Amino acid sequence: GSTDQTGAIAGASGAAVLRHFLNRGQGAALQTGIDWALRQGADIIVTFDADGQHDPADTSRLVQPIRSGRVDVVLGSRFLGRPSPAMPVAHRYFLKLAALFDRLRSGLAITDTHNGLRAFSRVAAMRINIRQDGMAHASELLDQIAHLHLRYVEVPVTVRYGEPLSFAELH
Repeated sequence: GSTDQTGAIAGASGAAVLRHFLNRGQGAALQTGIDWALRQGADIIVTFDADGQHDPADTSRLVQPIRSGRVDVVLGSRFLGRPSPAMPVAHRYFLKLAALFDRLRSGLAITDTHNGLRAFSRVAAMRINIRQDGMAHASELLDQIAHLHLRYVEVPVTVRYGEPLSFAELH
């Protein structure tokens, strides 16, 4: 669904670029990417939002608990590390309220329900099936983690507010 040149730049840099004929939303994009990665033989799959707010350096922190065999899913949390002073106050309260709601609904002890930086073991990725095309996938993922009894942990990650990283900085 991007209208910028991210796909063209990524493709020219050697990345595989997957597209839907129609913009189906973030949930559908994630499931398509996860399915593709599984077909390529991925053992660990990391997802992140395309808005440039996530720090690629956090990837190693995400995959370590899966590599050690401790968990099936790692969820990034912007609330476990040093808080970003640039996070709008209203946004902080909304995210805290959403986390409380999802904690009560899913039974998972989580602090950040809408963080797009996540990692899945191959086993978890094969069992999870995102059906919500839009943003509701974030809550759906938590429901599936709980329902499937997948082992999970949250780790602190950085979320930048204000000027996001450019594709060149991420690459």
